[in-house]
Amino acid sequence: MDISVIIPIFNEEANIEALYSRLSGVMADMAVSYELIFVNDGSRDQSLRLLLGLAARDPRVGYIDLSRNFGHQIAVTAGLDVAHGNVVAIIDADLQDPPELIREMYAKMHEGFEVVYAKRRSRQGESAAKKLTARLFYRLLARITNISIPVDTGDFRLVARKVVEGLRRMPEQNKFLRGQISWIGYRQTYVEYDRAERAGGETGYTYRKMIRLALDGITAFSDAPLKAATISGFVVSGIAFLVVLYTLYSRFITHDYEPGWASLMVSILFLGGVQLISVGIIGEYIARLSANVRQRPLYLVADTNVAPDLPLPAPPPYV
Repeated sequence: MDISVIIPIFNEEANIEALYSRLSGVMADMAVSYELIFVNDGSRDQSLRLLLGLAARDPRVGYIDLSRNFGHQIAVTAGLDVAHGNVVAIIDADLQDPPELIREMYAKMHEGFEVVYAKRRSRQGESAAKKLTARLFYRLLARITNISIPVDTGDFRLVARKVVEGLRRMPEQNKFLRGQISWIGYRQTYVEYDRAERAGGETGYTYRKMIRLALDGITAFSDAPLKAATISGFVVSGIAFLVVLYTLYSRFITHDYEPGWASLMVSILFLGGVQLISVGIIGEYIARLSANVRQRPLYLVADTNVAPDLPLPAPPPYV
């Protein structure tokens, strides 16, 4: 199998047929053997029915119907677990990322790269607030993480077989695939494009889900928030010490003081706020540790027509 294309699906009935048609045309032009793996992530519309229809008339179409909605990153992971191709493409179903770009990305793979990701020059059909928050998040993440995560990119990319095998060895619950692929390394490059607006339907990526993804990315690849909490504690302690010295000076030296509750309330609220923020940051890390310790499966499959890929060999024991 030359290429496996993984497409996570969540309420995409308006785009499935068009996406299938464009992907099939691209693969036919490239003259490669391929499979299309659609992962239905708990859709509530007619997406699953359409996928079953595609699979019935085209043997190269595979589907995985998850037992419920597990989230975009887990849906992609389910596809990666069964992909048979020497190269695996990841693309969303909303047609904002053009399937035709796969030709150029695949050509880059033949130049010796193991990862080729699509980098956005522009983003059409998105609000100014979303563009601003996305821009700030990617640049903040690039600064505070200890690996180089490319900015202005999503999950639209082609990865070599060895990268897929590396991802299968990373079973953490809170997935951030673009960060994991950067962590794996190998030779990586990009292709620039202008991102179109959504072809049909409504996005399933709400602000709540984007915030959750941002937290997963930050906590998985950076300990900067914990360091910030520690530094804040020292800074507040220093300020409090100076306030104590000033209070003692006013009380016993200048005798210029006036009893009141305002300064006391400000100090208590300030200290309390820093403490709560610090506890919250620590709690985010502990929650993620707890999720991984339980070792629950990442997802459950209700139905599929995709034969599982060969299992990976066990890693060698440490000497």
